[in-house]
Order: sequence, then structure tokens, then C-alpha cells
Amino acid sequence: MARTDTDTALDLVVVLARAHNAVAEHARAHAAEHGLSLGEFAVLEALYHKGEMLLGELQRKLLVSSGGATYLVDRLSARGFVERRDHPEDRRARHAMLTRQGRELMDRIWPEHARRLARAVGGVDHAERAALTGLLRRLGTHAEGLESGK
Repeated sequence: MARTDTDTALDLVVVLARAHNAVAEHARAHAAEHGLSLGEFAVLEALYHKGEMLLGELQRKLLVSSGGATYLVDRLSARGFVERRDHPEDRRARHAMLTRQGRELMDRIWPEHARRLARAVGGVDHAERAALTGLLRRLGTHAEGLESGK
């Protein structure tokens, strides 16, 4: 029996979800070793690599709700890893940035995190990873451009 476009599309969705979960488990386990949730680690990583960010920018980068971003920043702030600053021109906007303690934590744990993720995706070689990155970016851009639920 010939496989339809719908069959292969559904196969892709299942395989993509399983691959994501398998790789994300390595990230989650490493974050947990340092007493962090994966969401908290994602906030630290974004601020570590991108620098100070508006909470709205952070929300969009992490693909969480505004309340989710606030919750994560609050938790990290309570632990001394992140601080908030008022926006100089917009009283409604707030920035988040790493504290010295947060930067020191990421300086210490980021290299191992990157090694673990590289190992997790090591089932495909360099050229295959580059090709997959391009294909998945194209897939995501296409899906984002569609109306949801149609």
C-alpha cells in the first residue's frame, strides 16, 4: 500500500517530537544537577548569550507566556542569579539581566551543558546537522506562517 503525504507528515511529527524529547532530556538532567528547571536554565542561557533583555523579548525567545517569563525571572531573582531593572524610558517595561553570581554559575556550567547537547545530537555528523538545521528552520517558518487550526 502506497503511503500518502498525510502518512509521511504524521510520521515526521512523531519522529520530530520523539527526537526533541530525547535531546531535551539531556538538557533537563544537566540543569537539574544544578538545582535548575529547564525553564530556569533557558532564562540563564538567554541572558548569558544575549545580555540584558526586556521581559517581553525573553518571553518570545523562550516561547513562554508573559506570566511564565515573570515566574522564571522571579525564581532566579530570589536565588540571586538574575536582577530586574526598570526601563529608562518606559515605566511599564522591565529588563532582566544576570547578576555576577548568575554569570559565574553559567561560566562554570555552560561548557559542560554544550558538550552534553553536542553528544546528544552526535547520531548525525556535522554535515547532516547543518542540513537538518536548515530543513527544520524551513519547516518551522512554514508552520508559523499558517493560520492555526486550519
